[in-house]
Amino acid sequence: MGRMKKIDRGKAFLVREADRFRCPVCHEGMHFRENGLICTTGHRFDLSKKGTLYFLKRHLESEYTTTMLAHRRRMLQSGLYAPLVEHLAEIIAPEAALLDAGCGEGSFLAALEAAGHSGVKVGFDLSKEGIYLATDLAADAFFCVADMTNLPFQTGSFAAILNILSPSHYQEFKRVLAPDGRLIKVLPGSDYLAELRRGFFQDDRENYSNERVVQKLSAEMKIIEKTHLFYQQQISNELFPDLLAMSPLTWQFSAQEKEQFLKNYSGEITIDLWIYQGVH
Repeated sequence: MGRMKKIDRGKAFLVREADRFRCPVCHEGMHFRENGLICTTGHRFDLSKKGTLYFLKRHLESEYTTTMLAHRRRMLQSGLYAPLVEHLAEIIAPEAALLDAGCGEGSFLAALEAAGHSGVKVGFDLSKEGIYLATDLAADAFFCVADMTNLPFQTGSFAAILNILSPSHYQEFKRVLAPDGRLIKVLPGSDYLAELRRGFFQDDRENYSNERVVQKLSAEMKIIEKTHLFYQQQISNELFPDLLAMSPLTWQFSAQEKEQFLKNYSGEITIDLWIYQGVH
């Protein structure tokens, strides 16, 4: 028997989980009808052919194109963030209802499922291109296009929110987290992708700080644990273009400048991440 069509997978999820959503227009509850969700006041959101929902009131531009996100996926699937995935799998309960806030093309949710996560998984992003790419993954997860400042989810509907190298909206995060829920926020350390900054910006580590982001996080959530992940990984010549295209650090540079960088590049990249766990 072949794999279920994407739209049928989306329907099956919504039939089971419609109560987890709320209307982003009027904030009323929603239920499944025919081909999507409809709220009690009549606002309707139909599934795309790819089995996704589009919750934005208006289109918002994103710098994350299909091409850039495909490069990102190849880097993620190469194992660049394998230690991060391993750590996340240890701290997120396998059965926890999990929301990936700013999920991009969905690779982290897929990796967590492969690592044993069996609970409800929902990913959202502003990038429709990223959400469409996410549906190509084998993961049993649901993906939608949504605005972080107006989440289309019911209050208290997720046990964990994953926020990896992405902006946050703590008021909405706290609203959709269960009372004992946990935010897991991943931030870059001062040496994150240091080789790129040294090569293109003459090393700006002194000006590269997330102190204000951490202060905001600490003001909004009670930090119960933080973990530092630091390692270096060899990047093959084949994956090098994916690395450059993945990072906004290099988007402004010409092909010639990137070629010059490659001549002096050792093939090693530094991953420096801080993982914060917060409760409300």
